[in-house]
Amino acid sequence: MTRDAGAVKAAQPLAGQGVLVTRPAHQAVHLAELIVAAGGKPVLFPVLEILDTADLQPLYALIDRLDEVDMAIFISPNAVNKAMNLIKSRRELPGGLQIAAIGRGSSKELKHFGVTDIIAPTARFDSENLLEMPEMQAVQGKRVVIFRGDGGREVLGDTLIARGAQVEYAECYRRSRPDVPAGNLLRQWSRNEINAVTVTSSEGLRNLYDMLGKLGRQWLKSTPVFVPHERILAVAHELGLERGVLTPAGDEGLVDGIADWFREHA
Repeated sequence: MTRDAGAVKAAQPLAGQGVLVTRPAHQAVHLAELIVAAGGKPVLFPVLEILDTADLQPLYALIDRLDEVDMAIFISPNAVNKAMNLIKSRRELPGGLQIAAIGRGSSKELKHFGVTDIIAPTARFDSENLLEMPEMQAVQGKRVVIFRGDGGREVLGDTLIARGAQVEYAECYRRSRPDVPAGNLLRQWSRNEINAVTVTSSEGLRNLYDMLGKLGRQWLKSTPVFVPHERILAVAHELGLERGVLTPAGDEGLVDGIADWFREHA
């Protein structure tokens, strides 16, 4: 490799690599831009749709009594976007309300709504790390609302209840598996145009596995799958995907992890 070629490779570590992006369509733009900046070609194939909750009335009722709440926790950027738009349409956030978020994406989305004083982890971004923060310890008697999608893990709420908090869930969106054929994606895979896969949720990985069908699962098993959390990696192994690769959190962490992998396997 010439010096110039080496410089290009260093500046664009994903040059010539097709990277499957499985995020919901409205959340895929930033990751796709980072992949392009690194020389790669993003291939968008959303495996989750984010829909409005079927009945908004319970959510409106909760928003109207936010003055009675001590802390609001936002599980995801989708929870922030859906809940904050509804809140802003009816009222201002109470001045004394503590705001917490699990990940960088949720914190960033909150800042778009003018919320800057946010309790959030700075290392790994999950419920367990939020629960380790000092502000989440002395919660005896506090009234806590958790804004989230339908269903989901209960560890955050259960732990806060065990610590004496009064916890209420506010489901502000629904997740659904898109009804999209995978034929075109499989053709791209057969032409060696999919060289890496990114998945950012356990549910999304299960959806992708189901959507690909028998043939597509063989392609998936032969391709490195990059995930930002140990929990998603465990699901990958459960599904028989032995080429799972754990990366740092966030879009930048995903792209850095993919770039490191291709440098090592060049």
